[in-house]
Amino acid sequence: MPMSDSQYEALVDQITDLVLAKIDGDHCPSFCHADVERIVDAGASRIGIVLGETSTAHDWASLIDHTLLKPDAAEKNIRELCEEAAKYGFASVCVNPVWVKRASEFLKGSGVPVCTVIGFPLGATLPDVKAFEARRAIFNGAREVDMVINVGALKSGDDCAVEEDIRAVVEAAHEDGVLCKVIIETALLTDEEKVRACLASKNAGADFVKTSTGFAKGGATVEDVNLMRRTVGKALGVKASGGVKGIEDARKMFEAGATRIGASVGVKIAQEAGGEKIRAVVGSY
Repeated sequence: MPMSDSQYEALVDQITDLVLAKIDGDHCPSFCHADVERIVDAGASRIGIVLGETSTAHDWASLIDHTLLKPDAAEKNIRELCEEAAKYGFASVCVNPVWVKRASEFLKGSGVPVCTVIGFPLGATLPDVKAFEARRAIFNGAREVDMVINVGALKSGDDCAVEEDIRAVVEAAHEDGVLCKVIIETALLTDEEKVRACLASKNAGADFVKTSTGFAKGGATVEDVNLMRRTVGKALGVKASGGVKGIEDARKMFEAGATRIGASVGVKIAQEAGGEKIRAVVGSY
């Protein structure tokens, strides 16, 4: 649910007090209430503050869905992905539905959840099929699902069909308290269509909007992330996925309003970020 004005102000005040209690003015003389407002406005529902030399590889890893969706991925590759996720503390591992059960077994006791994809990568299956796919993946252990919208319906101007398609998966996910992210495949859309896709996701009760599958002609861009954030406001997370190649790309996406990154190079990002002096970073969900 979107925050009320009073809840928003209370959150900002709480975080400001917490941060100021942990830093001294010499290290961060310009930090103030407005800085926290900027962070909260970026869409985080849970804020992680990374201050000075306390920034670690784990801090950045906690914002990343460590992803392997290649069709030729074998069990040994999934095991390695999960071992890396447990080591670095990624936000999740994201794998194809066929690997959800094994990934859940590999990650047992690690605290890292399994994310999977629904209607992937085309989004061209029926809503009830997507809902069943989501429920089956959740039964196997998925705690987050990233669904692909019906791009053709959006292109045809049938926003009601797009919203109904999303809602079918959202309801299936929320039955078990599972997060639902909506992949709108920005590379295939005009800016006007991106806005409509984000609004349909918001109306359907999704938790995040996500840029890309990584299987289309392009991935996340700073401009698209910024547009998506402005469209959904504080209510939803924004996941930047596809084409994030390192810490500099990740930082640009967060500055544009992303609150989660989907990447196959999560280890590289975490290693590049380790030990950096980062003043404040939007936290994971």
